[in-house]
Amino acid sequence: MTITGAIPTAAQESRFWALLEAAWAPAGPEANSARLALSNRSPGDTAAIAEVEEAVDGVLERLKVSFDALSSEELTDLDRVLERKLYDADREDVHDVTDGSDDGFLYARGFIVAMGRTYYEAVLTDPRLAVLDAECESMCYLTAHAHQKRFDSWPETGSAISRESFSNAAGWSS
Repeated sequence: MTITGAIPTAAQESRFWALLEAAWAPAGPEANSARLALSNRSPGDTAAIAEVEEAVDGVLERLKVSFDALSSEELTDLDRVLERKLYDADREDVHDVTDGSDDGFLYARGFIVAMGRTYYEAVLTDPRLAVLDAECESMCYLTAHAHQKRFDSWPETGSAISRESFSNAAGWSS
C-alpha cells in the first residue's frame, strides 16, 4: 500500500530525534538509563517506568524551548515527522499491549515517541516492549501547538495522514 503525501526526509527525522535527545540530556543519568532500559527489558518488566514518567514533563518543556528559534517551515517539518511516527505506531499489535480508547492509544503512542528513537524503534520491532497505561498526551501535538502559538496557524504538513488512533489501515487486521 502506497501512502500519498509528503513524507519526512531523513534529515528532518534526524533533526527531530536529535532535538528530543538534547531535551533528555539534562534529565540526568538515572532518567536516561531508565529510558534506555525500556528498550532492553523483558516484556512486562515495569521497573524503569516511574523514573521516565517523572522526567518526561521536564523533557517536553525543554523541547518546547528549543522550538522558539525555529521558523514556521522548520516546525512544520518537525510536525510532519511527529505525525508520521505516531501514524506508523498506530498498529493493532502495539494496541494489544498498550490498550486504551482512541485517545488513550494516541497518548500511549505519544509516550513511545517521547522516549526517543531507540525505544520507538524497539517497540515497532517488538510491540511487547510497549507499556500498558504509559501515556504522554502532550507529545502528540507538541509541534503543532508550538506552531499555533508562534504563527497563529496549524502546520500544514501535506502528509495526508492522521495521527489519530486507528487511522493507519495497514496496521490493523480488520
